[in-house]
Amino acid sequence: MARLYVLLFAVQIVLAVCALISCLSAEEGEIKALPRIAWVLIILFFPLLGSLAWFAAGRERVPGRPTGETPKGRILPSRERPRPVAPDDDPEFLRSLGERSRREDQELFRRWEEDLRRREDDMRRRDGEPPREEDRPEGSTPGA
Repeated sequence: MARLYVLLFAVQIVLAVCALISCLSAEEGEIKALPRIAWVLIILFFPLLGSLAWFAAGRERVPGRPTGETPKGRILPSRERPRPVAPDDDPEFLRSLGERSRREDQELFRRWEEDLRRREDDMRRRDGEPPREEDRPEGSTPGA
């Protein structure tokens, strides 16, 4: 029997803590019937009844306004869309990262190819061979 009382006491404390957190984090317009300080005092002095009263009558539920995320399939107009909180939440930023990375990779690859051609030409010149035809710029001749 003592275990049951301990369990019920723990449930009461958890419920009171959740109610306090909910009360203290609620927006001013979402609290109804009493001021916030009155709700906090009721929850502290009467943990079980105060917590139940807070969840039943203290918070105002705004109809049509979803709590948390928007329902799936509902597209918000641009003025109602929540702004990205962090850069990695912004699709335009992520797209620009991909484009920038692709451009940097292409530039790096181009520089590597130029360096490789230059080194091959240097090796051929050392060995006395003329540079390959496909490496020469258009319009140039071997003796010019």
